[in-house]
Amino acid sequence: MKSILVIDDDPQMRAALQEAIPRMGYKALLTKNGQEALSKIDDTSISMIVTDMQMPKMDGLSFIKKMREKASNIPILVITGFATVENAVDAMKEGACDYLMKPFSLDALKKSIKSVMSKNGPRGSSNSSSSSSNIITANENMKKLIQLAGDIALSDITVLILGESGTGKELLAQYIHNSSGRKGNSLVAVNCAAIPDNLLESELFGFEKGTFTGASESKIGKFELANGSTILLDEIGEMSSPLQSKLLRVLQEKEVDKIGSKRPLPIDVRVIATTNRDLRKEIEEGRFREDLYYRLNVFPIHVPPLRERPEDIPVLAAHFAKKFAAQLNKNIEGFKSDAVEFLSTKQWRGNIRELENTIHRAVLITKSGLIGVDDFMFEENISHDLPPTRNIKHMEMEMILKTLEETNGNKAKTAKILGVSVRTIRNKLNEYGKKFPAA
Repeated sequence: MKSILVIDDDPQMRAALQEAIPRMGYKALLTKNGQEALSKIDDTSISMIVTDMQMPKMDGLSFIKKMREKASNIPILVITGFATVENAVDAMKEGACDYLMKPFSLDALKKSIKSVMSKNGPRGSSNSSSSSSNIITANENMKKLIQLAGDIALSDITVLILGESGTGKELLAQYIHNSSGRKGNSLVAVNCAAIPDNLLESELFGFEKGTFTGASESKIGKFELANGSTILLDEIGEMSSPLQSKLLRVLQEKEVDKIGSKRPLPIDVRVIATTNRDLRKEIEEGRFREDLYYRLNVFPIHVPPLRERPEDIPVLAAHFAKKFAAQLNKNIEGFKSDAVEFLSTKQWRGNIRELENTIHRAVLITKSGLIGVDDFMFEENISHDLPPTRNIKHMEMEMILKTLEETNGNKAKTAKILGVSVRTIRNKLNEYGKKFPAA
């Protein structure tokens, strides 16, 4: 029979685990601290380790580091109290697969052990991910951040990704999912800022047929859809207080109350949340629940703004130029020196998203194989004189009309690409005397 090695100095906890683990089909090997556990680690029957964090002689973190030195691939589940969650996060960085908060139920223990074992397989198998990052960066801090994200991906730890709008938080969330044991299922994303409050609850949790007028069919919520996978709660700081309370219960109980249902639905979902808000400030001002913040902020990752990683600007600009040149069937060889200077001195308050839109517009308007500063005519802070052969108004009209052609006359999409309002597009068309369908 395969064994689970238990490390805990609390005799009551050891007794409870000694009773619970055999019910799951494993033998329980009991030890009081990390030092004692190391003497048993060569037992080939050990398939998994469950360890407490705070113990005499050798604590859980020290034990995990010793295991790492041995290059052991036995999966480790950490059990910890709320006060030592930070230590549990450190343990994840050192190679633990997951953690379980005390006090926990037998059912929660079963789920955690099953989850860890299914993701890591039997002893001797590899748990390394073949996923690679598609995040483009030349910045050393970003490279370390991506490495960290990959390190914690195999666990089910809740991740809170912080950063300004347009920094690539969603891309990092996708990378974490793609590097996880859940990558066989699609990431389910919910933009909390884009869905009205009165619809977001049913979008997240679903509803039963006949629950309210118009509910002619049952609806599967995003949490149910993400069962066995990962859910991305994008811009979580925009969620209303009543919904925050319901989300907190889902995270605590690992079950969803579908609107109109008589019983909760158990779920196995890994949660990643993103926000561009300062949630501590939101808590102080009464707009965000502190208990929900601590549930989400188990493993925080802060993505730096583009202005703090200037070496990424030319790399990303070249990537976007190649991408949009292919889409528009244009031959773009690169950038003129004045364009590079302009891109490098701009503040990029909209971060990578702003840079992407800027390059898109430049690729649309350029008449040359090299993008020059005059191709950024819609941008602010361009201190130069355009050549007299190219009239600004004519170029502006040309770019708007070409973008409208690319979007089949869709003014909303055109406005989004050009970074202006739909009203501006309409006004400019009236100014030019051009007519397009009301798309």
